[in-house]
Amino acid sequence: MINMTELLSPAGNPEKLRAAFLYGADAVYFAGERFGMRAAADNFTLPEIEEASAYAHERGRKLYITLNTMPREDEYAPLADFLRELKALGDMPDAAIVADIGVMDMIQKTIPDMEIHISTQAGIVSSADCNAWYRLGAKRAVIARELSLSDIRAIRANIPSDMEIEAFVHGSMCVSFSGRCLLSNNLVGRDANRGQCAQPCRWNYTITEEKRPDTPFPIEETREGTFIMSSKDMNMLAHVPELIKSGISSFKIEGRMKSAYYTAVVTNAYRAAIDGYLRDGENYSLDERWNKELDSVSHREYCTGYYFDDPMNNAQLCENPGYMREKAYLAVALEYDAERKTAKFRQRNKVSLGMAAELISPGKFGRGFTVEKIISAENGAELESAPHPFMEFWLPVPFEVKAGDILRGAN
Repeated sequence: MINMTELLSPAGNPEKLRAAFLYGADAVYFAGERFGMRAAADNFTLPEIEEASAYAHERGRKLYITLNTMPREDEYAPLADFLRELKALGDMPDAAIVADIGVMDMIQKTIPDMEIHISTQAGIVSSADCNAWYRLGAKRAVIARELSLSDIRAIRANIPSDMEIEAFVHGSMCVSFSGRCLLSNNLVGRDANRGQCAQPCRWNYTITEEKRPDTPFPIEETREGTFIMSSKDMNMLAHVPELIKSGISSFKIEGRMKSAYYTAVVTNAYRAAIDGYLRDGENYSLDERWNKELDSVSHREYCTGYYFDDPMNNAQLCENPGYMREKAYLAVALEYDAERKTAKFRQRNKVSLGMAAELISPGKFGRGFTVEKIISAENGAELESAPHPFMEFWLPVPFEVKAGDILRGAN
C-alpha cells in the first residue's frame, strides 16, 4: 500500500497557489486557460504555469494541472498545441488530471514522462475501474464522491500497491453523479463537462398553473425553502483518522473558485489535523479551534458527504438557502518590524480603528487583538481607517507577524 498522506489544495490563480503552499499543502491542482473544469476561475497563463512549477519544486511540493474536460473533435488540435507548449516550458507540472481517454492518450504521446491522474469526472467506483486505468498507465485514481469508506477500503485492498487513491474531503459537492451534469447545458447553453457550469442546481424554482402564469408557486421540499437540487458542502475534518486508515493517499480540498482566504484557512485546518494524527496516533484528539476555522469561511451547510451515507437514502441536500458568509478578509501581511512591533499589511477589505481583529498564521489559529492604530505606509500619517483596496499600512500587533499571515475580522 502507498504509505503517504498528501494534502492537496485548490488554486484558481497564483495568489491562491502561494497561500496553499504557505499554509501547508503538499500539492496544488490548477488549470491553464483552457481544458479545465473551472473555466470561470482566473486560471494560469503559460508563463504563470512555468513560474508556479518552479515555485512548487523549489519548496519540495507538487503541482497537478487539470485537463479534465471532455473535448469535442475540433478541440483536440488546440489541446495538442497546448501540450507541446507545456512540454517546452523550463519547468512544468508533475501530473495531469484527466477524465477522457483520448486526452490521456495524447498526453502520453506528447509528454510521456508526465504522471496521469484520473479525474473524479471519470466516475471511478470500483477496483475494476482502477485496475483498468492502471493498465493504461494511470498513477492515481480520483475516486467518485459517492463512495463510502467501506467501499474505499475494499478498492484499496484490490488494486496495485503503487496506485494512489485521491478523494475529496472538503468543499462543494455536485448533485449529479461525479459532476457529470447536462442541466447547465440544457438551460443556458453552458456545458458543465467542458468547465462552464452555471450551477442551475443552486437556483430556486417555482411552478405555474397554465391558466395563471403570473402566479408562480414555490416547489416546497421542506418548511424552510425550495432546495430540491442544491447539495450541502462536505466537511470531513472530524474524520481524518478514518480517512487515513482507509488507504486514501491524497486528501483533496475543493474550491478553485473560492478566495485565497478560504484556501489558506481550510488548508491550515486540515494540515493541523493530519499532522496531529500522524504524530499522536491513538492519542490524537480533534482541536475545536480547527472546526471554528472551517466555520469562518464561506460555505453551505456542512455534511460528511457519502462516506457514511448512501446517496439513495440521503442525497445531502441543503435545508437552508445560500451560504454561511465568511469572516471579513481584511489584509495580508507583507513584513514585520520587530523593534516597533508593527506589521505592514496590504488591504483586502476596510480596516478601521477600534475593530476587533484576528491574525491567522500557518499552524496558528485566530489570535485576537484590537486595532488601536493605523499608519499609512505611504507617508506615515495616522489614519482613522484603511478604506482603499490594496493600500498598504502599518498596524501595532501584540505578537510576531510573518509575510503571508492573514488579518481578518473577529466577528
